[in-house]
Amino acid sequence: MKKQEILDNALNICKGLRGVREAYLLDDTIKQHMLDEEKKVMAAGGTGVDNQGVKEAFKRDYVIAIIKDPRFRPPPEPTVLMYSGDEICGYEVFPWTMGEFEKREDAIWLSDGFVVLTSKISNKPAKFIMPPVSFPELNPSNGCKDVVSCSPAPTADLMMRNYEGLNDDGKLASVLIGFNVIEE
Repeated sequence: MKKQEILDNALNICKGLRGVREAYLLDDTIKQHMLDEEKKVMAAGGTGVDNQGVKEAFKRDYVIAIIKDPRFRPPPEPTVLMYSGDEICGYEVFPWTMGEFEKREDAIWLSDGFVVLTSKISNKPAKFIMPPVSFPELNPSNGCKDVVSCSPAPTADLMMRNYEGLNDDGKLASVLIGFNVIEE
């Protein structure tokens, strides 16, 4: 397949996923603005946030943004981890991973979907890491390689939607998918 065919196909795959309302390629201008915004993000209480997923996605040649509703599939891996120094101490929890944490005495639930393990906390500063996550729908069989996905920070998401002329709808969220193409 030629590069443009791969890009068109990747966009069509994303547009065809359940719960996807919009899918489009990001241009370099908005990507730079979003990267600058991500550097400013802090969590409640001044805890640092490092959106490694956005950084990795933006290293790829192409980035598709999808705007999704709640019908979209859950992520295949955690999208948020908490570190204390170099040790993972907090995990995003899914219904199918909840059993790993429910009976632990060192588990403190910050919400239904996030747990902190007190046994993993050190005296080093805590920070949230948003790692790159796989996106199996784009893969070598459809001409895509080095595929990663992520969620931008809410402020970067709003910036992206405004740039594209899309409404800010709190019921919708975005996912970014960075990839390179396999050229023949």
